[in-house]
Amino acid sequence: MLLVKTITDNPEFVIERLAIKNRDARAAVEKIVELDKQKREIQKALEDNKAEQNNLAKKIGEYFKQGKPQEAEAAKQRSSELKNIIHTQEESFQAADKELFDILVTLPNLPYELVAPGKSADDNVEIRRGGSSPDFTGITPLPHWELAKKYDIIDFATGVKIAGAGFPLYKGKGAKLQRALINFFLDEAAKSGYMEVEPPVLVNEDSGFGTGQLPDKEGQMYFCNADKMYLVPTAEVPVTNIYRDTILDASQLPIRHCAYTPCFRREAGSYGSDVKGLNRLHQFDKVELVQITHPEKSYKALEIMVLHVEGLVKKLNLPYRIIRLCGGDMSFTSAMTYDFEVYSAAQGKWLEVSSVSNFESFQSNRLKLRFKEEGDKRTKLCHTLNGSGLALPRIVAAILEDNQKADRIEIPEVLRKYTGFDYIGGQEETTEPAEE
Repeated sequence: MLLVKTITDNPEFVIERLAIKNRDARAAVEKIVELDKQKREIQKALEDNKAEQNNLAKKIGEYFKQGKPQEAEAAKQRSSELKNIIHTQEESFQAADKELFDILVTLPNLPYELVAPGKSADDNVEIRRGGSSPDFTGITPLPHWELAKKYDIIDFATGVKIAGAGFPLYKGKGAKLQRALINFFLDEAAKSGYMEVEPPVLVNEDSGFGTGQLPDKEGQMYFCNADKMYLVPTAEVPVTNIYRDTILDASQLPIRHCAYTPCFRREAGSYGSDVKGLNRLHQFDKVELVQITHPEKSYKALEIMVLHVEGLVKKLNLPYRIIRLCGGDMSFTSAMTYDFEVYSAAQGKWLEVSSVSNFESFQSNRLKLRFKEEGDKRTKLCHTLNGSGLALPRIVAAILEDNQKADRIEIPEVLRKYTGFDYIGGQEETTEPAEE
């Protein structure tokens, strides 16, 4: 949530920046400025009237002691009038405050200065790419859903029977590959200084609001009506909310956490080839990276997070590219986002596998997540960041497709100590699994 002061200090700047996200915010911004002025005027009148009321309370007693009943009665009458006026002013203040808040929560975060204008993914900016295309000499590459059926490692049909479309059933080496990737991603995060946490996968409304999923994305979240709880769309929500209503010491920053959770998304409105196989699911596994930083260091932290995720894709030996999202393709909460995509030669398309974002103080303002510098009694808002490190479905799809041979699928070298096997298909297990 944007700070009111940010808007009132420079409303034209806010309007211009939100236009980068294709948002015409003039009416909302002007209304916020008007309501903030109205609140200040009511607050000043309230303070003046309360001061007068307090002064009259003292004088009433003094008048009685001085034998001035008429003056005392007049003071009591004025005090009674002020009580009614104050009550009306408090109601007006609360109404203006609520109206301001209701408008404020509809405004997205301001895009960072490097964010390019644009309306869709076509306007995103490619930063760099790496890796090499797979060698399919002598074979016609199959998409992962056909490979999954051929080697009996993912059962989409049974998943539909159990839950519905978008809920695959992983089997045998497919299930072990999932577990191997989760452990690999968590271990790599630990090496980079992230402390692992295991959060709840159900969150309350306050948590959803704190990280900006509510009220923006309630239609994409699974809701447990009886208990008023939401299934997490990402571990970002519970992990960041660990620090809701918290004042940190500057010496505690940065805070780095990683977490594995299943993630649940309704993906309403998604149709066509993009939802086939593992391309778009309602339930999927993901390892999430979350950082809470000093405002002056958040963009350096963002670049380091990007390098960490890039390192994961490199170790899996997948062709990839990194793009910086344009304004029109960014999320409601993000100030700047880098997406990672791996190339599926079998499908002939790029598959998004990670988003790494800096939210600046947008989430912290909602969360009331603050810090204090040494020797300074004032509190400041932290900056929050997160990134997928990594999301599994499309990584699995790319691994299966890009490592296929005529009679087997090779497991990336870095995963073999986790899987306990080198191939799916043409060869028996040859590698000892990592010790627990």
